[in-house]
Amino acid sequence: MKDKITATAVDLFLRLGFKSVTMDDIANNLCISKKTLYKYFKNKHALVEESAGALHASYFKIIDTITAQEFNPIKENFEIKKVLKKMFQNASSSPIYQLKKYYPKIHDKTMQKEKILFSGCLQKNIEKGIEQGYYRVDVTINLATQFYFSLASSIHENTIENNKIPKLEQEVLAYHTRAIATKKGILELENQLKNQVKKMGLN
Repeated sequence: MKDKITATAVDLFLRLGFKSVTMDDIANNLCISKKTLYKYFKNKHALVEESAGALHASYFKIIDTITAQEFNPIKENFEIKKVLKKMFQNASSSPIYQLKKYYPKIHDKTMQKEKILFSGCLQKNIEKGIEQGYYRVDVTINLATQFYFSLASSIHENTIENNKIPKLEQEVLAYHTRAIATKKGILELENQLKNQVKKMGLN
């Protein structure tokens, strides 16, 4: 039941916002009493924290699934961005922005975890890119990782409208890639950007 409550809460929080959704809303959606809800979560803050953790875990599970498919490193980053866009497409506004504004302690805890995991994934991506000739051998991996994480997290923390985030993320990804890519990498980046334009034209 706890997992079911968390999954429902995540869905409602994404669609309606962390602030807007009440414990009554969650209980009614599940057709359970608030007494049952409070049996598993002592208050809304505890449920928000659990939901943020579940959302975070789903995020990195997706990344692991994509990296296991052995795309080239640039395509890999675009595939991750594409799947995450779909994952958050129904969100009312940036979940990270909401956490930062209404639940700052949960936000800080979540971002500390994300920095560690995201940095690890990105470091592997850069190392693979250097080995395959898509990224330059003189790239300072730690700095490139820190710069990209700072830019990407800044988008989510400072952008209210969720529908604006994908375009900003793509611009940051392109900026990051151009900064470390070889000629081979630039060609692959341009190929991925063209594919994005074609897909937008079909929608």
